[in-house]
Amino acid sequence: MLKSVSRAVQLVARLSSSVPSAPAVRPALRLSRGFTRSIWSLSHSGAASGSRPRLLTATRALPTVSCGCGSLHTEGDKVFAEFLTDEIKEEKKIQKNKTLPKMSGGWELELNGTEAKLIRSLSGEKVTITFNVNNSIPPQLEEDPEHTQQKSQEEEPEVVSTPNFVVEVTKPGAKNSLVFDCHFPEDELFVSEQTGHGEGEEESDIFAIREVSFQLEGDAEWKETSYTLNTDSLDWALYDHLMDFLADRGVDNTFADELMELSTALEHQEYIKFLEDLSTFVKCK
Repeated sequence: MLKSVSRAVQLVARLSSSVPSAPAVRPALRLSRGFTRSIWSLSHSGAASGSRPRLLTATRALPTVSCGCGSLHTEGDKVFAEFLTDEIKEEKKIQKNKTLPKMSGGWELELNGTEAKLIRSLSGEKVTITFNVNNSIPPQLEEDPEHTQQKSQEEEPEVVSTPNFVVEVTKPGAKNSLVFDCHFPEDELFVSEQTGHGEGEEESDIFAIREVSFQLEGDAEWKETSYTLNTDSLDWALYDHLMDFLADRGVDNTFADELMELSTALEHQEYIKFLEDLSTFVKCK
């Protein structure tokens, strides 16, 4: 009963700012990139100019150098390559997981670049979770400048990947799969981190269902011709049952926590690989 009330309160909070004549839109937040990787924090021509950050600010053309690969090389490329070498060393130094963490509950992991699938069979049912680590690092909420100045570098917020993910439940003999489009609401994650939950209190859900639909099993694309249930205007009791349906199949807060840990490790792994590929490209090896 407490869990139902807790979820009802969360739904009311999400819907309180919606307009009846249009889909619910979350109020705009003042967002800033509180933490950015150092590759983007190099010199630039100033925020007032509106120009994009540049790796080097030069007042004259840099000399070119030829090599056997037939590509253009400049002194700027050499400096860029040296920077990337240092950047890769630093990222590997702070890398928490050299290997990807394992999920509890018997989930099997399949990887295809930045896309990951978690597959589990349960009493004849097949549950498949699909997510992609691209664009999965949320921006940080802007903080009070005075408070920010008091923080040391060691207190900089940790980079955490919170990807959208799709849950596909397939039953034997069923023509279609029941598919859930889920995400990690930033406001609920913030409240969970700041307040936690006391003894005897039900913890809040750290993920939410955005849409539900029936789709053909294994289809990569969501067919717009199939009816899609949007949870923004959904009765809280039905939403509560949908969340319980997922929890009974192992998709609960524990799973969501482990998913974020796995996604964060995979995103950092892919980021380091990108830097290494970029370094090789710049060096023309």
